[in-house]
Amino acid sequence: PWSAEHRLGTDQIGRDVLTRLIYGARNTIGIAFVTTALAFAIGVSLGLIAAINRAWLDQVISRGVDVLMAIPSLIFALMLLSIFGSSALSLILIIAVLDSTRVFRLTRSVAVGVVVMDYVEAAQLRGEGLGWIMRREILPNILPPLVAEFGLRFCFVFLTIAALSFLGVGIQPPTADWGTMVRETANLIQFARFDLKAGLTPLMPAAAIALLTVAVNFVVDWFLHKTSGLRDEH
Repeated sequence: PWSAEHRLGTDQIGRDVLTRLIYGARNTIGIAFVTTALAFAIGVSLGLIAAINRAWLDQVISRGVDVLMAIPSLIFALMLLSIFGSSALSLILIIAVLDSTRVFRLTRSVAVGVVVMDYVEAAQLRGEGLGWIMRREILPNILPPLVAEFGLRFCFVFLTIAALSFLGVGIQPPTADWGTMVRETANLIQFARFDLKAGLTPLMPAAAIALLTVAVNFVVDWFLHKTSGLRDEH
């Protein structure tokens, strides 16, 4: 039960729910952030290369991305995690590669319109390298949509990790994780008619997942509004 010692009660084996929520936030959010950053490093790099080199390399990368995107991400992740194991490293690498396909699509679509600009052609005529052009000429001009996509992609990665943990192939016990906490305490809902607080125990990590997702979306909407050049009319 809830008490002064256990503010949100304990789970089915007596572990403090509030403490596990706090540690679960560190694990779930930390792994989701690292995974999203890696997905962007892969997707943005390949997207810029494909946008600059509109020849056979663009076709090879684009067709490979099409193949990966044709397979449902959650099912593909479940299959790969069953093969390679449910370690944190496998979780990060597999989800990062799968989500980098979406980042690649966005990066390539916005970079194609920048590559044809005069200042990019001037840099190419000066003999600047591919990395310099990507870093100094193209990336700064496509940064706002990429930053907004980073927030949205973080939400999707976060929800994917929580879903995989709920299914038992994500972050493994005894490591605290919000998705795992929902799965482990789901049976307590049936005791809600006897003790309402006990029935609310599995809803705490579920509410934390929902609140974080909504909060990140609000931040992304605010950033898009600020970078779009629009002003509120009063």
